[in-house]
Amino acid sequence: MKLREDAEWSLVIPTSMGIRICPEDAQPVQTANRFTMQVTSAESNVGSIASYLGQPVKILTNFVQGSPISLMIKSNLASRFMDFEGPDLPQGGAWGYRHQFNIADSGYGNRGARVWNDRAGEVGLQLDAKDFDLERIFGDEGAKIVHMSGLIAALSPKTLQFCLDIAHAAKKHGAAVSFDLNFRASFWKGREEELRAGFTEIANNCSILIGNEEDFQLALGLEGPEAGGKGIGAKIEGFKAMINTAHERFPGVEVFATTLREVVNANHHLWGAILWAGGEFYVAEPRDIGVLDRIGGGDSTVGGILYGLIKGWEPEKCLQFGWASGAITTTFLTDYAVPADEEQIWSVWEGNARIKR
Repeated sequence: MKLREDAEWSLVIPTSMGIRICPEDAQPVQTANRFTMQVTSAESNVGSIASYLGQPVKILTNFVQGSPISLMIKSNLASRFMDFEGPDLPQGGAWGYRHQFNIADSGYGNRGARVWNDRAGEVGLQLDAKDFDLERIFGDEGAKIVHMSGLIAALSPKTLQFCLDIAHAAKKHGAAVSFDLNFRASFWKGREEELRAGFTEIANNCSILIGNEEDFQLALGLEGPEAGGKGIGAKIEGFKAMINTAHERFPGVEVFATTLREVVNANHHLWGAILWAGGEFYVAEPRDIGVLDRIGGGDSTVGGILYGLIKGWEPEKCLQFGWASGAITTTFLTDYAVPADEEQIWSVWEGNARIKR
């Protein structure tokens, strides 16, 4: 994939930042009385692989003016070596804007993970392209890859237009557009026609398109393959059939990718990934991984693949690094990875958990 060589930013990521609240000691929410708070968003999770490994990453988002939560978010992004910009919007009183919250039980053993999203009134609903100088960001400064997700595009009619404006401006100035479909039925209820049209337009501007078989069917209206058997093998074949269909519909897409997960229990998963590039499929066959907290593994897989593309690696190497980036993230209590270096991620791919002195 050819990326803009003179770009100041390796990744530019539009997102709505929020706070994740998790019980301590792997307890369920309903019995816990001690919780930790951490800064989160699916899209910024993707960027952490690149930012911790030395690539320049810029976050585009809204903040609540004067909010201590906004200050917490800004401090966290800076600690992750991410640049950020966006307006500080007045809260508008106690019933006005705020940052989104999600309350996450990571699960343990045979108790599965549960996440409760609380996004009413979030400041990200007001994301608007006019609040960002897109000509400067994508024209003067430049981006190699712009990554966005369907979670932001589906928040509101305003954020859908924001993502469309980002996609058009990025492509105009030579950035590769990456889009993780992330279909959520609760976001789409009553807005199917509007969102289907918007997601299709974004996909038409993409170089990189990410999602599972269901995402492609429900978000883009593509016809899926006939139902096959159960298990990981059937998922792999189903995804391959779907991508062949998707490439016919979106010929400008150069890379398709998805993760594969089979849950043995909350702390033991089979983890795999598939990538299509240049007419070839590359498969990281599912392997056993230990899981401390599953949330963010898929985001980091995308982040690892994008990092490989930024570095100019061959597709198979990008996939392997993406697989390992997702696997290592499940060992962190944060829902984003904090890799010490590339070697630490490659050791996960190699199955090397020996001590390094």
